[in-house]
Amino acid sequence: MIPRSPLSLFLKVLMGLFLLFLYGPTLTIMILSFQGPQGGLTFPLKDVSLHWFSSLFQEQRVGDIGSSFRRSLTLAVLVMFVNVLIVVPAGLALRRGFRGSRVIFTLTIASLVVPSILVSMGIGLLFSQTGVEANWYTSGLGAHLTWTVPFGVLIMIGVFARLNPTYEEAARDAGASRWQSFRFVVLPIILPNIVGVLLFGFSLSYDEMPRTVLAGGAHNTLPLEIFAMTSNVTTPVLYALGTITTLVSFVVISLTLLFITLARRRTGAVKKA
Repeated sequence: MIPRSPLSLFLKVLMGLFLLFLYGPTLTIMILSFQGPQGGLTFPLKDVSLHWFSSLFQEQRVGDIGSSFRRSLTLAVLVMFVNVLIVVPAGLALRRGFRGSRVIFTLTIASLVVPSILVSMGIGLLFSQTGVEANWYTSGLGAHLTWTVPFGVLIMIGVFARLNPTYEEAARDAGASRWQSFRFVVLPIILPNIVGVLLFGFSLSYDEMPRTVLAGGAHNTLPLEIFAMTSNVTTPVLYALGTITTLVSFVVISLTLLFITLARRRTGAVKKA
């Protein structure tokens, strides 16, 4: 048996502390969300019940949680699909190169360094000056895309850089058109990466607040509703909300990982063929 070195033990302890720091607050919130009706925001637990979950969607007490949750979920789904429809063709175009491609790439990535609140303010002013009403599914959608598209482009550039061009050449030699080569060869190979971009776009949009606050219109998304609740809600209902949103995130991640696994199996079959 190989003896454990002090450095190895130190690194394991450090990793354990990091995981505790990372997941400890979430675990604490999930435990406290099961407080009884007389429970507060801190330990100890006073009874164990689902009281705060049952009162979560009562608009007259804690705000319009149900509608804000549906808006955030719908917006995140819209963002992840629109994001993919933009970044995949953009990755293909930047891979092949064209006049001005470097300038476009630089401008796309540069939006990441612009403060999010300024992006939200600029989009809100644009809609205001043009007389178009700002809303979460118009100006809010555009604001979120300024956050997700640059990341998606970076991911797809890396994906296409690793793609072996011989697969496409073989398809073209067999008589496939450019579109057929992409649809039947390239797309199955990059499908796991596309699913990853979908998940990334969803997660970035689902909890985005700074780019929504001035561009989302009159109706709050879930992060904005939670922020508004923190000033007037002092019950564990906030913890119950955090538990539900965390579970939703875990469900989405689990489904995405399942799709990625299935897509990778299909990719392996395509490469073998």
